[in-house]
Amino acid sequence: MTLLIALFLGVVQGVFMFVPVSSTSHLVLTQTWLTGRGYELPPSDSPELILFDLVVHVGTLVSVVIVMGDGLKELAAGVRDDLGSGRLRATSGGVGTRLAAATDTRLVLLMLLSVAVTGVLGLLFQDLLGEVFGSPTLVALALIATGGMLWWTDAMTAVRSGRRLRFAWRGPSDVSVTVAVLIGVAQAVALAPGISRSGTTIFMALLLGMQRRLAARYSFYIAIPTILAATGVQALQVWLDGDLGAISWGAMAVGFGVAAAVGTAALWAVLRLLESARFRVFAVYVWTLAAVVLITGVGV
Repeated sequence: MTLLIALFLGVVQGVFMFVPVSSTSHLVLTQTWLTGRGYELPPSDSPELILFDLVVHVGTLVSVVIVMGDGLKELAAGVRDDLGSGRLRATSGGVGTRLAAATDTRLVLLMLLSVAVTGVLGLLFQDLLGEVFGSPTLVALALIATGGMLWWTDAMTAVRSGRRLRFAWRGPSDVSVTVAVLIGVAQAVALAPGISRSGTTIFMALLLGMQRRLAARYSFYIAIPTILAATGVQALQVWLDGDLGAISWGAMAVGFGVAAAVGTAALWAVLRLLESARFRVFAVYVWTLAAVVLITGVGV
Protein backbone atom coordinates (compact mmCIF):
# COMPACT_ATOMS: atom_id res chain seq x y z
CA MET A 1 0.00 0.00 0.00
CA THR A 2 1.44 3.39 -1.02
CA LEU A 3 1.31 6.44 1.23
CA LEU A 4 -1.04 8.16 -1.26
CA ILE A 5 -3.56 5.31 -1.03
CA ALA A 6 -3.23 5.34 2.77
CA LEU A 7 -3.97 9.08 2.75
CA PHE A 8 -6.99 8.56 0.49
CA LEU A 9 -8.38 5.80 2.71
CA GLY A 10 -7.76 7.96 5.78
CA VAL A 11 -9.92 10.69 4.25
CA VAL A 12 -12.68 8.15 3.52
CA GLN A 13 -12.55 6.92 7.12
CA GLY A 14 -12.47 10.42 8.59
CA VAL A 15 -15.48 11.59 6.60
CA PHE A 16 -17.62 8.50 7.11
CA MET A 17 -16.71 7.43 10.66
CA PHE A 18 -19.17 9.85 12.21
CA VAL A 19 -21.47 10.44 9.26
CA PRO A 20 -23.86 7.54 9.98
CA VAL A 21 -23.48 5.75 6.64
CA SER A 22 -21.00 3.03 7.70
CA SER A 23 -17.34 3.95 7.37
CA THR A 24 -16.37 0.28 7.13
CA SER A 25 -18.56 -0.28 4.09
CA HIS A 26 -17.02 2.72 2.38
CA LEU A 27 -13.54 1.45 3.18
CA VAL A 28 -14.37 -2.02 1.85
CA LEU A 29 -15.96 -0.70 -1.32
CA THR A 30 -13.18 1.84 -1.88
CA GLN A 31 -10.49 -0.80 -1.38
CA THR A 32 -12.24 -3.20 -3.74
CA TRP A 33 -12.66 -0.40 -6.31
CA LEU A 34 -8.95 0.44 -6.10
CA THR A 35 -7.99 -3.22 -6.49
CA GLY A 36 -10.20 -3.49 -9.56
CA ARG A 37 -8.27 -0.64 -11.16
CA GLY A 38 -4.91 -2.26 -10.73
CA TYR A 39 -3.73 -0.86 -7.40
CA GLU A 40 -2.03 -3.45 -5.22
CA LEU A 41 -3.88 -4.01 -1.96
CA PRO A 42 -4.36 -7.08 0.23
CA PRO A 43 -7.83 -8.72 0.01
CA SER A 44 -10.57 -6.87 1.91
CA ASP A 45 -10.97 -9.77 4.33
CA SER A 46 -7.22 -10.19 4.96
CA PRO A 47 -5.93 -9.69 8.55
CA GLU A 48 -3.52 -6.92 7.57
CA LEU A 49 -6.10 -4.82 5.73
CA ILE A 50 -8.64 -5.30 8.52
CA LEU A 51 -5.91 -4.09 10.90
CA PHE A 52 -5.36 -1.00 8.71
CA ASP A 53 -9.10 -0.32 8.81
CA LEU A 54 -9.02 -0.52 12.60
CA VAL A 55 -5.98 1.74 12.84
CA VAL A 56 -7.73 4.51 10.88
CA HIS A 57 -10.75 3.93 13.13
CA VAL A 58 -8.45 4.62 16.10
CA GLY A 59 -7.38 7.82 14.35
CA THR A 60 -10.96 9.04 14.42
CA LEU A 61 -11.09 8.45 18.17
CA VAL A 62 -8.80 11.46 18.42
CA SER A 63 -11.68 13.41 16.89
CA VAL A 64 -13.98 12.28 19.72
CA VAL A 65 -11.51 13.56 22.31
CA ILE A 66 -11.17 16.90 20.50
CA VAL A 67 -14.85 17.57 19.83
CA MET A 68 -16.39 15.91 22.91
CA GLY A 69 -13.49 16.39 25.30
CA ASP A 70 -15.45 18.66 27.66
CA GLY A 71 -18.09 15.97 28.14
CA LEU A 72 -15.42 13.36 28.82
CA LYS A 73 -13.80 15.64 31.40
CA GLU A 74 -17.16 16.21 33.11
CA LEU A 75 -17.80 12.47 33.23
CA ALA A 76 -14.35 11.80 34.67
CA ALA A 77 -14.81 14.58 37.22
CA GLY A 78 -18.16 13.07 38.21
CA VAL A 79 -16.56 9.67 38.79
CA ARG A 80 -13.83 11.26 40.93
CA ASP A 81 -16.50 13.08 42.91
CA ASP A 82 -18.45 9.84 43.40
CA LEU A 83 -15.34 8.13 44.72
CA GLY A 84 -14.18 11.06 46.83
CA SER A 85 -17.57 11.75 48.39
CA GLY A 86 -17.88 8.19 49.66
CA ARG A 87 -21.11 7.43 47.80
CA LEU A 88 -19.75 4.05 46.70
CA ARG A 89 -18.44 3.24 50.19
CA ALA A 90 -21.65 3.92 52.07
CA THR A 91 -22.52 1.15 54.53
CA SER A 92 -26.29 1.50 54.18
CA GLY A 93 -28.03 -0.10 51.22
CA GLY A 94 -26.75 -2.57 48.67
CA VAL A 95 -24.51 -2.05 45.67
CA GLY A 96 -27.46 -1.04 43.52
CA THR A 97 -28.48 1.68 45.98
CA ARG A 98 -24.95 3.07 46.09
CA LEU A 99 -24.63 3.11 42.30
CA ALA A 100 -28.01 4.81 41.97
CA ALA A 101 -26.58 7.70 43.97
CA ALA A 102 -23.34 7.73 41.97
CA THR A 103 -24.85 8.64 38.58
CA ASP A 104 -21.62 9.23 36.63
CA THR A 105 -19.88 6.10 37.90
CA ARG A 106 -22.98 4.05 37.17
CA LEU A 107 -23.15 5.43 33.63
CA VAL A 108 -19.49 4.60 32.98
CA LEU A 109 -20.02 1.03 34.23
CA LEU A 110 -23.06 0.65 31.98
CA MET A 111 -21.01 1.89 29.01
CA LEU A 112 -18.35 -0.72 29.81
CA LEU A 113 -21.12 -3.33 29.96
CA SER A 114 -22.20 -2.33 26.44
CA VAL A 115 -18.60 -2.70 25.27
CA ALA A 116 -18.30 -6.12 26.93
CA VAL A 117 -21.48 -7.36 25.23
CA THR A 118 -20.12 -6.17 21.87
CA GLY A 119 -16.80 -7.90 22.50
CA VAL A 120 -18.34 -11.25 23.38
CA LEU A 121 -20.67 -11.24 20.38
CA GLY A 122 -17.88 -10.03 18.09
CA LEU A 123 -15.65 -12.93 19.09
CA LEU A 124 -18.48 -15.44 18.72
CA PHE A 125 -19.32 -14.30 15.19
CA GLN A 126 -15.83 -13.33 14.01
CA ASP A 127 -15.73 -15.83 11.13
CA LEU A 128 -19.12 -14.73 9.84
CA LEU A 129 -18.04 -11.07 9.93
CA GLY A 130 -14.97 -11.95 7.86
CA GLU A 131 -17.22 -13.31 5.10
CA VAL A 132 -19.26 -10.10 5.08
CA PHE A 133 -16.07 -7.99 4.77
CA GLY A 134 -15.33 -9.74 1.48
CA SER A 135 -18.81 -9.38 -0.04
CA PRO A 136 -19.83 -5.96 -1.45
CA THR A 137 -23.31 -7.36 -2.17
CA LEU A 138 -23.87 -8.11 1.51
CA VAL A 139 -22.50 -4.65 2.28
CA ALA A 140 -25.14 -3.15 -0.04
CA LEU A 141 -27.95 -5.03 1.70
CA ALA A 142 -26.64 -3.85 5.05
CA LEU A 143 -26.65 -0.27 3.76
CA ILE A 144 -30.35 -0.61 2.97
CA ALA A 145 -31.00 -1.61 6.58
CA THR A 146 -28.88 1.32 7.81
CA GLY A 147 -30.96 3.73 5.73
CA GLY A 148 -34.13 2.44 7.33
CA MET A 149 -32.77 3.08 10.82
CA LEU A 150 -31.58 6.56 9.90
CA TRP A 151 -34.95 7.46 8.42
CA TRP A 152 -36.75 6.39 11.58
CA THR A 153 -34.23 8.21 13.79
CA ASP A 154 -35.62 11.58 12.66
CA ALA A 155 -39.16 10.43 13.47
CA MET A 156 -38.31 9.80 17.14
CA THR A 157 -39.58 12.93 18.85
CA ALA A 158 -40.12 13.72 22.51
CA VAL A 159 -43.73 12.57 22.53
CA ARG A 160 -45.45 9.28 23.21
CA SER A 161 -45.67 7.03 20.15
CA GLY A 162 -48.40 4.44 20.45
CA ARG A 163 -49.04 2.82 23.80
CA ARG A 164 -45.55 1.67 24.74
CA LEU A 165 -42.84 3.68 22.97
CA ARG A 166 -41.89 6.98 24.57
CA PHE A 167 -38.88 8.84 23.23
CA ALA A 168 -36.45 11.30 24.82
CA TRP A 169 -37.25 10.70 28.49
CA ARG A 170 -34.16 8.79 29.70
CA GLY A 171 -31.47 10.94 31.25
CA PRO A 172 -28.17 9.60 32.66
CA SER A 173 -29.84 8.29 35.83
CA ASP A 174 -32.49 6.43 33.81
CA VAL A 175 -30.13 4.23 31.77
CA SER A 176 -30.65 0.63 32.89
CA VAL A 177 -28.70 -2.61 32.53
CA THR A 178 -31.17 -3.74 29.86
CA VAL A 179 -30.58 -0.55 27.87
CA ALA A 180 -26.80 -1.01 28.11
CA VAL A 181 -27.01 -4.64 26.97
CA LEU A 182 -29.25 -3.83 23.99
CA ILE A 183 -26.98 -0.99 22.87
CA GLY A 184 -24.06 -3.42 23.12
CA VAL A 185 -25.95 -5.88 20.91
CA ALA A 186 -26.67 -3.08 18.41
CA GLN A 187 -22.99 -2.18 18.31
CA ALA A 188 -22.09 -5.84 17.71
CA VAL A 189 -24.45 -5.95 14.74
CA ALA A 190 -22.67 -2.86 13.41
CA LEU A 191 -19.35 -4.73 13.29
CA ALA A 192 -20.53 -5.89 9.87
CA PRO A 193 -19.65 -3.42 7.08
CA GLY A 194 -22.69 -1.61 5.76
CA ILE A 195 -24.24 -1.25 9.21
CA SER A 196 -23.33 2.13 10.64
CA ARG A 197 -21.97 1.82 14.19
CA SER A 198 -22.95 5.34 15.20
CA GLY A 199 -26.26 5.18 13.34
CA THR A 200 -27.23 1.82 14.84
CA THR A 201 -26.29 2.61 18.43
CA ILE A 202 -27.93 6.05 18.33
CA PHE A 203 -31.03 4.49 16.77
CA MET A 204 -31.20 1.85 19.52
CA ALA A 205 -30.60 4.43 22.26
CA LEU A 206 -33.39 6.67 20.95
CA LEU A 207 -35.71 3.70 20.51
CA LEU A 208 -35.13 2.84 24.18
CA GLY A 209 -36.07 6.39 25.21
CA MET A 210 -32.70 8.11 25.55
CA GLN A 211 -32.45 11.86 25.06
CA ARG A 212 -30.74 12.84 21.79
CA ARG A 213 -27.70 14.49 23.36
CA LEU A 214 -27.17 11.57 25.74
CA ALA A 215 -27.65 9.06 22.90
CA ALA A 216 -24.87 10.74 20.92
CA ARG A 217 -22.53 10.87 23.92
CA TYR A 218 -23.20 7.25 24.80
CA SER A 219 -22.65 6.09 21.22
CA PHE A 220 -19.37 7.92 20.66
CA TYR A 221 -17.97 7.27 24.15
CA ILE A 222 -18.40 3.50 23.93
CA ALA A 223 -16.65 3.62 20.55
CA ILE A 224 -13.38 4.46 22.33
CA PRO A 225 -12.83 1.21 24.29
CA THR A 226 -14.58 -0.86 21.62
CA ILE A 227 -12.31 0.22 18.77
CA LEU A 228 -9.17 0.18 20.92
CA ALA A 229 -9.92 -3.38 22.06
CA ALA A 230 -10.71 -4.58 18.53
CA THR A 231 -7.52 -3.00 17.21
CA GLY A 232 -5.45 -4.63 19.94
CA VAL A 233 -6.88 -8.07 19.23
CA GLN A 234 -6.40 -7.73 15.47
CA ALA A 235 -2.87 -6.36 15.89
CA LEU A 236 -1.95 -9.35 18.06
CA GLN A 237 -3.38 -11.75 15.48
CA VAL A 238 -1.47 -10.10 12.63
CA TRP A 239 1.75 -10.04 14.68
CA LEU A 240 1.44 -13.73 15.55
CA ASP A 241 0.69 -14.65 11.92
CA GLY A 242 3.39 -12.33 10.52
CA ASP A 243 1.01 -10.96 7.85
CA LEU A 244 1.87 -7.23 7.94
CA GLY A 245 4.28 -7.25 4.99
CA ALA A 246 1.83 -5.70 2.49
CA ILE A 247 1.21 -2.56 4.60
CA SER A 248 4.04 -0.50 6.09
CA TRP A 249 3.93 1.26 9.45
CA GLY A 250 4.34 4.52 7.52
CA ALA A 251 1.10 3.86 5.66
CA MET A 252 -0.60 3.05 8.97
CA ALA A 253 0.62 6.37 10.43
CA VAL A 254 -0.56 8.42 7.43
CA GLY A 255 -4.00 6.83 7.51
CA PHE A 256 -4.22 7.41 11.27
CA GLY A 257 -3.30 11.11 11.08
CA VAL A 258 -5.52 11.99 8.13
CA ALA A 259 -8.51 10.15 9.65
CA ALA A 260 -8.08 12.10 12.89
CA ALA A 261 -7.97 15.49 11.16
CA VAL A 262 -10.87 14.89 8.76
CA GLY A 263 -12.94 13.13 11.43
CA THR A 264 -12.90 16.17 13.70
CA ALA A 265 -14.79 18.28 11.16
CA ALA A 266 -17.19 15.42 10.35
CA LEU A 267 -18.09 14.77 14.01
CA TRP A 268 -18.78 18.46 14.66
CA ALA A 269 -21.22 18.53 11.73
CA VAL A 270 -22.97 15.25 12.60
CA LEU A 271 -23.72 16.27 16.19
CA ARG A 272 -25.55 19.34 14.94
CA LEU A 273 -27.53 17.36 12.37
CA LEU A 274 -28.57 14.84 15.03
CA GLU A 275 -29.80 17.54 17.39
CA SER A 276 -31.87 19.08 14.60
CA ALA A 277 -33.24 15.66 13.47
CA ARG A 278 -31.85 15.82 9.94
CA PHE A 279 -30.53 12.28 9.52
CA ARG A 280 -32.87 11.46 6.63
CA VAL A 281 -30.43 13.00 4.18
CA PHE A 282 -28.01 10.21 5.12
CA ALA A 283 -30.74 7.59 4.64
CA VAL A 284 -31.28 8.74 1.07
CA TYR A 285 -27.52 8.62 0.48
CA VAL A 286 -27.01 5.04 1.71
CA TRP A 287 -30.04 3.80 -0.24
CA THR A 288 -28.63 5.41 -3.37
CA LEU A 289 -25.23 3.86 -2.74
CA ALA A 290 -26.77 0.44 -2.15
CA ALA A 291 -28.73 0.69 -5.41
CA VAL A 292 -25.59 1.62 -7.33
CA VAL A 293 -23.70 -1.37 -5.91
CA LEU A 294 -26.55 -3.85 -6.53
CA ILE A 295 -27.46 -2.67 -10.03
CA THR A 296 -24.07 -1.84 -11.54
CA GLY A 297 -21.86 -4.18 -9.54
CA VAL A 298 -19.52 -1.36 -8.56
CA GLY A 299 -16.96 -2.69 -6.12
CA VAL A 300 -17.76 -6.36 -6.82
